[in-house]
Amino acid sequence: MKLKERVALITGAAAGIGQATARKFASEGATLILCDRSAEAVQREASSLTAEGHRAAAYTLDVTDRAGIDAVVQDVKGRFGRIDILVNNAGITQDARLARMTEDQFDAVIDVNLKGVFHCSQAVADTMLEQQRGVILNASSVVGIYGNFGQTNYAASKFGVIGFTKTWARELGPKGIRVNAVCPGFIETDILKTMPPKVLDGLRDACWQRRLGTPAEIANVYAFLASDDASYINGAAIEVSGGISL
Repeated sequence: MKLKERVALITGAAAGIGQATARKFASEGATLILCDRSAEAVQREASSLTAEGHRAAAYTLDVTDRAGIDAVVQDVKGRFGRIDILVNNAGITQDARLARMTEDQFDAVIDVNLKGVFHCSQAVADTMLEQQRGVILNASSVVGIYGNFGQTNYAASKFGVIGFTKTWARELGPKGIRVNAVCPGFIETDILKTMPPKVLDGLRDACWQRRLGTPAEIANVYAFLASDDASYINGAAIEVSGGISL
């Protein structure tokens, strides 16, 4: 078990990639701190994992609420003594072309996808610095590398996350803390389920593997990066997209 005795805090943990990541980390022996703004869903997931013999705790958390984040971190530290891994997975979309995007749409995505990553990472940084050890994993996207039509706000947030990753890798690397980003392609999550079938067919055709990715395939990369197997990987933005950008 590659994450045995590690305490991992995962945001957006109740569904999709966050849920798959929690499941993968559990299989590798981690203690799970599941955070999500859906109280019922995150508690259900924690209860399910606990029933299966894993160690998991649920917290209702909105990553735009800095006071709430600080309270969760302090409680986790008091209960478990440490935080070894942070997965900044929580994210939203509110798509519109530039000419039609409202300021509220822009701000909402930036607040969750960019400022939320900043707040959660800053909140755990002192604990990891005290430990002289830690891993921060940030959810970016292929859209954060290449942009995408109708996603000004989302692209800005995901480009920004890569900037965070490379900056913090410099700042925290000498202190024993690794920071990396994962850039998924188009993954079978609830967000994609809202798209018309014709659009989904186009996404499959654009991928050189001619399919969408699964949450488990992203979770596998997070688990590798969180483990000591990735001990010399720092400041990387790893694309996991089936080669869609080729």
